Amino acid sequence: MGIRSVDGGARRWKAVQVGGGVAVLAAVLFALPALRRPPPTSTALDRSDIHTEYVKFPSGRDTITAYLAYPERKDRAPAVVVIHEIFGLSDFIRQTTEQLAKDGFVAIAPDLLSRQGGTPPSNDDARKLIAGLNPDTVTKDLDATVAYVKKLKAVHPDRVGVIGFCWGGSQSFRYATNNPSLAAFVVCYGAGPEATAIARIRAKGLGVYAENDARINAGLGDVDAAVRTYHKSYQHSIYPGVGHGFFRTRERPEVADSAWRNVVGFFRESLEH
Repeated sequence: MGIRSVDGGARRWKAVQVGGGVAVLAAVLFALPALRRPPPTSTALDRSDIHTEYVKFPSGRDTITAYLAYPERKDRAPAVVVIHEIFGLSDFIRQTTEQLAKDGFVAIAPDLLSRQGGTPPSNDDARKLIAGLNPDTVTKDLDATVAYVKKLKAVHPDRVGVIGFCWGGSQSFRYATNNPSLAAFVVCYGAGPEATAIARIRAKGLGVYAENDARINAGLGDVDAAVRTYHKSYQHSIYPGVGHGFFRTRERPEVADSAWRNVVGFFRESLEH
């Protein structure tokens, strides 16, 4: 269950027991363009023309604000819900939502601080507000987001995935245990839920972790054990030479771009077919 290095650390392989077998996910580090541009292996789905807007929809008696991005494609698209970091609905999250649209998905990022008046300008204020969120309310608001996006005419309602970063990565994993209608989920350097909760997951999952992130990585052994016990489809890679939040910080752009390429490939495989 360890990680082995190939070609001087240029590749990291993580073997995870899934459904009684061994699934091996190769994280190959290619020099790719920046996150704001489509990867070089672009297809007809990768377009620079997208449409973005802010939308509002109800969640109980409250109203959620979300950032929505549409791809330019003539057929219905799968949808991806983007769960923000502990900093709230930031420029990074909006850029990521736009990039997913360029990659061919309808992407929607709810502001999970909408009930508190929306994401504040200060990161410190956002962290404090998010630390006080009720987990069940977060689930309720994510349910409202999924319900909204499924009703869009541009979306395949049975092809919805979720991705989260940092705090949002933990929420993505947790939400997969609570919404059996999800087809796929991606966890970006987020903690796993309780082992028994993993038994409820029906979606395919992908984990993106950083080598220099001992706090989060300390829990991966328990995640692997639960995945094997309950025969779930969850693969993860640990990317070398980067720390927590490397998609946002881009401390090693080539690593971030390689990881993003794997995320897009996973969503295409899980949601397009």
